[in-house]
Amino acid sequence: MIIYETQVAPEWVDYNGHMNDAEYARVFSQACEALIDNIGLDEAGREHYGYTIYTLETHLCYRREAHQGQPLNVDLTLLDSDAKRLHVFFAMFDEEDNLIATSEQMLMGMKQASGRPSPFPSKIANRVAALPQASKEAWPELAGRSIGIRR
Repeated sequence: MIIYETQVAPEWVDYNGHMNDAEYARVFSQACEALIDNIGLDEAGREHYGYTIYTLETHLCYRREAHQGQPLNVDLTLLDSDAKRLHVFFAMFDEEDNLIATSEQMLMGMKQASGRPSPFPSKIANRVAALPQASKEAWPELAGRSIGIRR
């Protein structure tokens, strides 16, 4: 499911003539915000429920360069979820459907007043349940990777 669309802004381009590595994280962060809005935790939802989402972990993989003005689409795959967590995989593509980068993230639902983990409010849990979820066998190839030097 395409969750976010943008294009490479001039200020995102570094001295190498392509999108700076930190800007990939920006795009994935904006895609995560789009997901959060999609499940009902936009500004009004956060205020109504006193509930928000925190990012616990992110794993970025850079596959291709992106250049100024280039359109970008970010696809969402829900890998797993439970009562208060989302394990998501974002894939960034260019206008020709080439994979640019991926971001695997673990997100946690939090009560705003306490700053502590808490189960999703029922309406939010229902929206999460409606997201397309990949079976373990159908996870994207780059999901579930660990980082390290292979020996």
